[in-house]
Amino acid sequence: MSLRKYLTSRVFFAQILAAMTIVAIISYLFFHWITYTTRHGQEITVPDLSKLSAEQAEEKLDALDLDYIILDTVDFRPEFPKLTIVEQEPKAGSKVKEGRKIYIKINASKYTMVSLPDLVEKTYRQAVPTLEAVGLLEGTITYKPYLGKDMVLEMRMNGKKLKAGDKVLKSSKIDLVLGDGKVGFVEAIDSTAVDTMQIPTGDE
Repeated sequence: MSLRKYLTSRVFFAQILAAMTIVAIISYLFFHWITYTTRHGQEITVPDLSKLSAEQAEEKLDALDLDYIILDTVDFRPEFPKLTIVEQEPKAGSKVKEGRKIYIKINASKYTMVSLPDLVEKTYRQAVPTLEAVGLLEGTITYKPYLGKDMVLEMRMNGKKLKAGDKVLKSSKIDLVLGDGKVGFVEAIDSTAVDTMQIPTGDE
């Protein structure tokens, strides 16, 4: 049979049809397998784990075929219960696949201790940011006579005088005693003069 007759024969068209059918079947099976193995279209919505304990989060994630890993314990945050989840990644509402791990951070059970910075002889404007930088708060402000206005003279907490380096709980309020600036230069000089004045004796 010549090539021309073969290309126009029923046998050739039957073979072409059979080949196309085989390719179609293989393609269907391949894409079906890909869809199954990648679980295309079977995404899971990540639940909100905020303020849950690790045990509660595990129970909730197990029901969705998800897992979790504790990354770290963060400094105590009063707006969250102790030892509960404060952060998660992926975020709540994200779409993930089955078996995905959710990374979480746990709230500490209490505030950590920090060292009180040296604020004495610093101005009020310097003292407050220094306190905040180590996680402490400004407490009550009182004044007493001193040449330097708004100069920190003492640091106190609950009526107790503190010194630099003392350990206090983070987020504690530190009371500051400041100079009122009402002791003038003249008064200071006069006071010094009185202290150094020599009282004449009868021999002179």
